[in-house]
Amino acid sequence: MGPAAKVVRAQKTMDKLLIRGGRSLHGTVRISGAKNAALPELCATLLTTEPVTLRNVPRLQDVSTMLKLIRHMGVQIAQHADGSVSANAGTLTLPEAPYELVKTMRASVLALGPLLARFGHAKVSLPGGCAIGSRPVDQHLKGLAAMGADIVVEHGYMLARVGAGRTRLKGARITTDMVTVTGTENFLMAAALAEGETILENAAQEPEIPDLAEMLIAMGARIEGHGTSRIRIRGVEALHGCDHQVVADRIEAGTFLCAVAAAGGDVLLQHGRADHLDAVIEKLMAAGATVTAVEGGIRVQSSGRLQAQGFRTTEYPGFPTDMQAQFMALNCISNGASKATETIFENRFMHVNELVRLGANIQIEGKVALVQGVAALSGATVMATDLRASASLVIAGLVAQGETVVERIYHLDRGYDQMESKLRGIGADIERVK
Repeated sequence: MGPAAKVVRAQKTMDKLLIRGGRSLHGTVRISGAKNAALPELCATLLTTEPVTLRNVPRLQDVSTMLKLIRHMGVQIAQHADGSVSANAGTLTLPEAPYELVKTMRASVLALGPLLARFGHAKVSLPGGCAIGSRPVDQHLKGLAAMGADIVVEHGYMLARVGAGRTRLKGARITTDMVTVTGTENFLMAAALAEGETILENAAQEPEIPDLAEMLIAMGARIEGHGTSRIRIRGVEALHGCDHQVVADRIEAGTFLCAVAAAGGDVLLQHGRADHLDAVIEKLMAAGATVTAVEGGIRVQSSGRLQAQGFRTTEYPGFPTDMQAQFMALNCISNGASKATETIFENRFMHVNELVRLGANIQIEGKVALVQGVAALSGATVMATDLRASASLVIAGLVAQGETVVERIYHLDRGYDQMESKLRGIGADIERVK
């Protein structure tokens, strides 16, 4: 990294959000495309020699990193003003994902399946990302090995090759030990070009999975059962290009739902999908907010102090771990006591100490956070520790008395497309400070 790049990175790292709390929120927010759909779908462009266009791609740090990664491999990329991205992997010459490009992003592991399926070999760095607990890749390696790949891990890299005597991966029945979203996505992409039939048991059901499957089907893949726990893929010899719209980001929508519920107001979330947020919406309505599925989006209304709601994170369609921190921020200023149980990641309460700095009353007991609602929070300087923790601190800042400064918001930029601009557009007093 040259001196100029280091200066840019330092400036980005030093960005802060200044929030003056106490304003209700009114108006319309456009929900961006889902990061967790865009990243695997960018990797899916590696499966074909023909051009692919993705629409509604969010402008995020992780997306920029993924684009840099596939450019490094030799893919031709064109980004357009309307938020679409065109990718042509017909020029791909280097099936390798180096550590320097993927160390900040765990989604890099999603390059492994497509590269292996198309080229018969791949070299992919072990992934990085948020420090919110163990994210093992052993399930990926186990599943790809069942499809005939020989994989070794050495010097921080996964070195994979189709087994001797074969030119393509082979279909297999894959049952993972746990539900894994990125594992399901890797197997979907690899199986699309494998020889024969692949059955995925215990598959993840998050909306981003069927969105990826629909993109692959548009490219010529033969897939059934996507969106259920059992997916069937019949491999084809080649895939072609397609034009695909990235599904709306349910976690961004859920974050704005919690922000309006906490701050009060009346907001339309344009393009939001209520059917992707059943568990969150159920809790918000029990708390006293009004949430309505309307044509083209979701309307949320809130007035007065809400009633605290306990919840337990689990795989989709249960309450998402990616909404735990934001809902906890809402519970901090709600009436009564609540209990948040985190079952997905073992280190995902790092936002608690920062919420306490703002005046929240929270006790941690292992995987459980006990929250006693308080009448008001008080502005202070807090530090973001991961992506969703950042969002919880923004929500808390919106309702805190006085000024709140959120530091290290590069975490926020990894998963939210212009969050402060969207909040300002519906009445929040928030600004980015260099």
